[in-house]
Amino acid sequence: QVEVVDSGGGLVQPGGSLRLSCAASGSIFRLYAMGWYRQAPGKQRELVARINSLGITTYADSVKGRFTIDRDFAKNTVYLQMNSLKPEDTAVYYCYVDAVPGGGDIRSFDYWGQGTQVTVSS
Repeated sequence: QVEVVDSGGGLVQPGGSLRLSCAASGSIFRLYAMGWYRQAPGKQRELVARINSLGITTYADSVKGRFTIDRDFAKNTVYLQMNSLKPEDTAVYYCYVDAVPGGGDIRSFDYWGQGTQVTVSS
């Protein structure tokens, strides 16, 4: 049992900032990576940012230089600092966790948060 809770979304003006948080809980044997996807109405879900257990990060080209992902894997927590927000950043942001659950199986699985709405509008 792994539960993922994401939070921090809201309404901000263009150029503003927002910080998303995500925490995983439950029986986690090994945490490989955490990250964020986003999905806007009528659009495909896309990877926004990811960080693995070594601290290696991946960003979508559209957010490079504006968004920063950071983690505290000791707390099974990841953050997404979003600066210089644009209207096109408006979407539901979903945290995901790539982890091996407790219980003896060696396979990893993806676990998802419920999503948090980010709206960038004047």
